[in-house]
Amino acid sequence: MIPRIDAAALIDPNHAGHHAARDATRIGASEVGFLTVYNTPIAAQTVADVIAQYRAFFHLPAAQKADYDMAKTGSNRGWGAAGSEQVDPNANPDYKQVFDCGLELAKGDPVAALGLPAYAPNQWPETPAGFSDTLGAYYRETTAFALDLLCAIADAADADGDYFRDKFTRPMALLRGNFYPERPAWATEKDFGIATHTDYGCMTLLATDGSSGLEVRNRGGGWTPITAPIGEFVINFGEMLDIWTEGRIKATPHRVLGPKAERISVPLFFNPDHDAVVSPHGAPIVRAADHLQARFNETYVHLQTTAS
Repeated sequence: MIPRIDAAALIDPNHAGHHAARDATRIGASEVGFLTVYNTPIAAQTVADVIAQYRAFFHLPAAQKADYDMAKTGSNRGWGAAGSEQVDPNANPDYKQVFDCGLELAKGDPVAALGLPAYAPNQWPETPAGFSDTLGAYYRETTAFALDLLCAIADAADADGDYFRDKFTRPMALLRGNFYPERPAWATEKDFGIATHTDYGCMTLLATDGSSGLEVRNRGGGWTPITAPIGEFVINFGEMLDIWTEGRIKATPHRVLGPKAERISVPLFFNPDHDAVVSPHGAPIVRAADHLQARFNETYVHLQTTAS
C-alpha cells in the first residue's frame, strides 16, 4: 500500500498528527519508494494553471514547438519531441513529449562560468501567453516546499534531514511537463509513454491532471497504479538519494504504459547543488552534477549522440 501523508503534519513537529505522519512516511520512503502528500502550501488552482499552460503549449503545431527543440542545445532545456528520450535501452524511445526548464543563475554567479549543462539557459516560448511567468513562479514555490519536505522525509527515514538543508542553494532542480497522447494503435510491447525506470536524482514532486497511467513496480513483482488529484502530489525518490542515504530511502522502478486519453503530468525533479557529494561516507567521491549528467547522456537521444 502506498501511504498518503498530511504534508503539514509531517513537516511541523508540533502538529498533532506529526508522529503518525512520520511513521507512514518511513514506510513510504524506506519500504515502498513512493508516497502521496496532501495539505501542502501549493494551491490546487496553481497546479491547474500550470497544467493548462503546458497543455496549451503541447497542442501548438510541431513546427512552432520546434523553435524550442532541446535537441539543438546540447542540454535539457526546452521542448523534447516524441522519441527524444529512451529511459530503457531494451525498449523503444518513449513516445511522450516533454518541456523542461530549470534554475536560471544570476548574472555574475561564478557557477555560471563553469558552463554546466545542468544550469543551461531556459528556452521560453512566446506562446502561450504567460507561460514563463506561470512556470517560473511554480518552480520557485515548489522548490521551496520540496526542500522542507525532503528534510522531513529524511528525518522520518533516519537519514538526518538537517544534513540536506544546505545542499540546495543552487538546486539542479528540473521542472518538466510530460504530454502523453492516447496510446497509439501502432504501439507494441516495446513502446511506452515512459518505459520502466528509476528516477536519476534526489526526490520527485509529481503533479498530475488526475488521470491514471503511472504504475509502480511492487517489491514482490507486479504493478500498482498510482495517481493523485490536482492539488495533491505523488512523491518518489531517485537513484542519487538511494545511494546518498545508503539505502535508507528507496528508488523504485515505475512506468507509464500509455493512457486511453491524453495525460499531462508535471514532475519537479528536485536535485542538489552541482558540487554536492552524493556518495556514501568512505566511498569514492561522486558529485551530483557528474551523476546526473552521466544518466542524462544515457537517456536523451540527442545527448547519446554527442556523448558517444
